[in-house]
Amino acid sequence: MDASDIRLSHTMQMHLTRYLNQITKDIGHMLDTIANKDCCILNEFEKVHFLFSDLQMTAASYYLNSYLSPFTDRYQELSIAIRHLSERKHGALIVIQRETSLEPVITKGTVVGANLSYPLLESIFYPGSPLHDGAVLIKKNSIVSAGNVLPLSQSVTQDQSFGTRHRAALGLSEVSDALVLIVSEETGKASFTLDGKLYPINPGGIF
Repeated sequence: MDASDIRLSHTMQMHLTRYLNQITKDIGHMLDTIANKDCCILNEFEKVHFLFSDLQMTAASYYLNSYLSPFTDRYQELSIAIRHLSERKHGALIVIQRETSLEPVITKGTVVGANLSYPLLESIFYPGSPLHDGAVLIKKNSIVSAGNVLPLSQSVTQDQSFGTRHRAALGLSEVSDALVLIVSEETGKASFTLDGKLYPINPGGIF
């Protein structure tokens, strides 16, 4: 499944249309400002940038739900965990296996073999936990293992400011169809990778 296979709901269509109409309005105001030779448009640039960023996160969160739903019905647990981890700036790396087996491309960590729940995910990624630096592997509704090591991306250039977690998430998504959720411990921002691409998401409204 890719983005072309997913139909937007009526509610999401209305939401995105409202965002785009506001962006169009703001750009029109910027054009009027320039025409009037008033060059103080930095605030307008910032506003449009914010709206575009929020629009991207909203759309990415919607598609994330669609990507996950065929492979796990515990995505509400994932949503809560990502939100809590983001609020606390606890770094996390969560791999959801889809069609392709990941055994050939990851270095196995510690077997967990437990039902997927947000308290367990949060405890694994609690700072100082023996397993918090590695990746959690999820298959269907189970946490299979933790502390897994993922292949680092070979396509990230030196001028791209990606940390190890993001490089690992991108690396795995470049060699498999896995979906990887990331929370940055520096910023608390959440994102996911799929097919070698990184998408920011809104941790307060992922699903």
